[in-house]
Amino acid sequence: MGDEQETARKVDRGRERSGCPVSRGPDGSWQVHGYAAAREVLRSTETVQAGLGIETVEKLPPRVRRPVLYQDGPEHREQRRQTARFFTPRRVDERYRELMVRVAEEQVAALRAAGTAQLSDLSFTMAIEVVSEIIGLRHSRPGLKGRLERFFPEEFGRPGLTSVRGLYWLVRQNANWLRIHLADVRPAIRAHRRQGCDDLISHLLSEGCSDAEILGECLTYAAAGMVTTREFICVAAWHLFGDEELLGRYRAADEPERLTLLQEILRLEPVVGRLARRATAPLRLPSADGEITVRAGDLVTVFVDEANADQEVVGPDPLVLRPGRALALGPGAAGLAFGDGPHRCPGASVAVLEADVLLSRLFALDDLRMTGEPRVSFKDDIGGYEIRDLTVTLSGGR
Repeated sequence: MGDEQETARKVDRGRERSGCPVSRGPDGSWQVHGYAAAREVLRSTETVQAGLGIETVEKLPPRVRRPVLYQDGPEHREQRRQTARFFTPRRVDERYRELMVRVAEEQVAALRAAGTAQLSDLSFTMAIEVVSEIIGLRHSRPGLKGRLERFFPEEFGRPGLTSVRGLYWLVRQNANWLRIHLADVRPAIRAHRRQGCDDLISHLLSEGCSDAEILGECLTYAAAGMVTTREFICVAAWHLFGDEELLGRYRAADEPERLTLLQEILRLEPVVGRLARRATAPLRLPSADGEITVRAGDLVTVFVDEANADQEVVGPDPLVLRPGRALALGPGAAGLAFGDGPHRCPGASVAVLEADVLLSRLFALDDLRMTGEPRVSFKDDIGGYEIRDLTVTLSGGR
């Protein structure tokens, strides 16, 4: 990777970029920074999911079905095959576009009425409505957004349970699980048992899943589809507000070009910056000195933000926003921001489209302004970021 200093990144993850495609961490685990090695790890059938709280999931009794995020091998492939129909481009266009447009226009109307709003609220509402339709959460009591806000701040990390703070965390999270189950998932399950629908909950019921298993799957999809999309929309807006030329290009573009532009922002600013895998067999990875061999049992962490800035793949000035890059090795325009291989995010096209549907309508408002600089915090376990206090205002008032 190059040592260029110019960068368009808004999110500073506070880490020096490595010049080595693969390195060994102080704890003996492997750290992957190069795109080719990262792609090899993520696509390998000789690795399994690690991180993301999987240690807790592994303690569940064997009879309990794991959420698809924590499955690997034939079971995972079969579940992905069966649910792929929910995310096909045709279904996204035919089933979800109209919903996205309606929700986006409602958010614009709310902004017009109030004169100001937090973009994280507007984008979270959009993500919740869309993912709820895919899952089948149409029978929730009022307050789903608040329940999700309480649940996800410590989604992947937790203090030690031997401390007072750890015990408080456990009690609070159990209460949050119960609230979402009683107010959102259980009403949906009851409704689906009376009359099935073509959505995730009906699929899980047909598979014989228990209420607890369905709750776990719903929360997994909520984390992957609601929380990350909120941050993607916010970081994309931040870039557009800060670059008049980029904003002009976005406003003038047709939809395919706008989607490509948004994916280039996501390549530069992946919401999840680290993906972890554990090798189940020796794994050879390309490195600066030829090849290195990862042993079975070794932990491998892919630094997505660095891999997405690999000059050999994305071309010169990899830290500069340049929509329409001719990427080597055949990645999508967002690089590895949605992962790759068996665990690649199935809802990638959903997230990019809903971001564009909302942002294109917001930026059609000539007097839209960003007030002040947003605040960025981080989820260290996944190298992820949260963007808050990105206040959007209509300069003309109500």
